[in-house]
Amino acid sequence: MPQTETPGTEAVPRTRLRWWTELPLILLVYGCYSAGRLLARGDVASAVDHGLAILRIEKALHLNAEHPLNRLFTRESWLGVPADFWYASLHYLITPAILIWLFRARAEHYRRARTWLMTSTFIGLIGFTLLPTCPPRLLSAGHGFVDTMAHYSSYGWWGGEASAPRGLGGMTNQYAAMPSLHVGWALWCGVMLWRHGGTRVAKILGVAYPLGTALVVMGTANHYLLDAVAGVAVMGVGHLLAPRVMRGLDRLRARLFPRSTAVAGATVPPIVSGGCQTSAGERIPRQRASQPDAGSAADASPSDEGEGAAAPAR
Repeated sequence: MPQTETPGTEAVPRTRLRWWTELPLILLVYGCYSAGRLLARGDVASAVDHGLAILRIEKALHLNAEHPLNRLFTRESWLGVPADFWYASLHYLITPAILIWLFRARAEHYRRARTWLMTSTFIGLIGFTLLPTCPPRLLSAGHGFVDTMAHYSSYGWWGGEASAPRGLGGMTNQYAAMPSLHVGWALWCGVMLWRHGGTRVAKILGVAYPLGTALVVMGTANHYLLDAVAGVAVMGVGHLLAPRVMRGLDRLRARLFPRSTAVAGATVPPIVSGGCQTSAGERIPRQRASQPDAGSAADASPSDEGEGAAAPAR
């Protein structure tokens, strides 16, 4: 049975995302994130107090994952060295790679995924600013932590100051431990692989990567367990806020660029052949005129009116 398209229900075309608009946006967000980490250094004494407070809370909750992992990574170089490389590089490689893959192969999911990641990153930046926290590796030696990045610095490009290249440690905020966006970004990557990877290998990697990152950030003494938990919580809040952020951005774009928005949202004219509709004044064979006027009815022939037409009086 032929179907006609109900007026007003036509699909509204969405604005197509372009890489030359997406790339500057992502670089802008990452630049804000890096600048925020650099500027939000905070007071060192307060950062140390916050770090010790986290240790006390974990002790009260009988949580102590950092010490055994850090001792293991310090004692076993075959674990510690790869962990340092993991911590220093993978979040710079895997996260952009997942974004590019979504943009090219899963475009229908890209915009929400990108908004989720960026919203969570800004929330993490607020955490760095309001709660500067000393990581375990920068606490005094009496707390039992070893900085594996410094311990194995001869193996990599980093020095004794965070994961920055040698001589550039002063250009990063070493007290941005709470929340752990290493864990948060890894969780985002894992969810994307699990949801959209489509293969068993992708699902395995989607679970292994965030779990491995959580172990790495604690084993290298860069984060506490509660930092990792906070990173997961930040991603959860970002996921809930992402739809509202997208709607807000759409409204802002509609105000700033009303003409382009109007063109993008224009009603698509109905397709004649798709809905068996005809142009004005056109009739298909054996189609009865819907509203014939008096003049045309007198001149109409039986063939034009259809097989059921009455024969003319003689």
